Parts: sequence; structure tokens; C-alpha cells
Amino acid sequence: MSTGANRQILSRLEAMADPERAAHAHRYFKSGPGEYGEGDRFLGIRVPELRRLASEFRETPLEEILELLHSPWHEARFTSLVILVDHFRRATAEATRRRIFDAYLAHATRINNWDLVDCSAHRIVGPYLENRSRRPLYRLAKSPLLWDRRIAVIATFHFIRLGDFEDCLALAGLLLKDPEDLMHKAVGWMLREVGNRDREVLEQFLDRHAASMPRTMLRYAIEKLPGARRAQYMMSPR
Repeated sequence: MSTGANRQILSRLEAMADPERAAHAHRYFKSGPGEYGEGDRFLGIRVPELRRLASEFRETPLEEILELLHSPWHEARFTSLVILVDHFRRATAEATRRRIFDAYLAHATRINNWDLVDCSAHRIVGPYLENRSRRPLYRLAKSPLLWDRRIAVIATFHFIRLGDFEDCLALAGLLLKDPEDLMHKAVGWMLREVGNRDREVLEQFLDRHAASMPRTMLRYAIEKLPGARRAQYMMSPR
């Protein structure tokens, strides 16, 4: 990867590298053998610095953004996604938005840690599907790839902010038995966001499913409820 803007971005990233912070990131993002982020590599750069760099290179062409997304460095992939989100936000042509959406899903194997999903899915996938069929979310939710499933759930944050909870609740029901703790956290987080806007809707879901929800998912979902209600749901018979 040596084309134009990418060469400059990578050079700047390498100049900002902090080995001590990189070692911490390696542990924090679980990139050891057998962990969900196995093999990921870190330079050790703070997110605000990455966002400033992305802003500076916001005119990077889509082809180069996607090349950067294939970097072995986590921070390079994060930077590429921040730029991609900005491209999508500024796009006025429907064909451009479609191209970005398609490219995002086509490269989902490179959106391979929770922060990469969380900084982008509800800013690209959610907005693109706002006035379209939500079927792509359900295909993603059935994927064997953890990151596809997380993209599906986090994308619903866009709808939740608009007061549309249907797909979040439907996906939460489908993913109750997901084997990954990262998915339990993602689903619980989105359910909590639903509850922040409509407590009754959240509690109706919990009344049906609390007894079968993974404990992590349940704890995340009820975090903002009054103490007595939290205790009630945590004591639901398993």
C-alpha cells in the first residue's frame, strides 16, 4: 500500500506510534492467540489523534480508503473508516451512497474489532437502510462472522435515535443465544438505548425474554432502570 494519500497517512501514523500504549491496546482489544482480535497489530495512538488525521485527509478517494482498510495496523483501519463515514455523510448522489454501503459490507472482514464496527455501522449501514428494506441486517445477523452480526445490531442505533425500535428488538430476539460475549454486550447496549427513549418498550421485551437472556446482555440492557426493577430482572428464574 503505497499510493498517494495512504503513503502520507501511514507515515504520519508511524510517526505518532507509542509502543507502551500499543502494548496496552494489544491487551485491551484481545488480540492474543485464541482471542476475538487475534493477530491485530497496534501502533498505540489515541482516538482523538486518529480523528484529527482523518479530518486532514477527508478527501482521500474511495479506492485509497479501501486500500487503507486492508492495513495490518488497527489504527490505519480506524482512520480509513472515519474517512469513509465522512464520505458517506457528505455524499449527495444516491449512487455514491450505494457504492459506499456496498463497499463497507464487502470489506466487513477488515472491520474486525468492536471499535471499528461501533464507529461506523450506525453511520453508514443504518442511514443507508433508513428508507429501504432492512433485510440486509437479518442476513448479517445470521452470518458466522462475529463482526457481521455486530454490524447488524449496531446499525440499528440509527433507527433507535429516530424512535424506530422494531429492528433492534427483532434482532435482539434472534441473537439471544449468540455464543459471543461481544454480541451480548452489543445487544444489551442497543436495548438500553431503546429503554432510554421508551422504558415501557424495553420492559415489555424484558418481561418476555429476561429469563433466557445471557447475563451480560441483561446487565447492559437494564443498566439505566431503577434499582428495584434491575434487581427484579436479575432475579428472573433461569
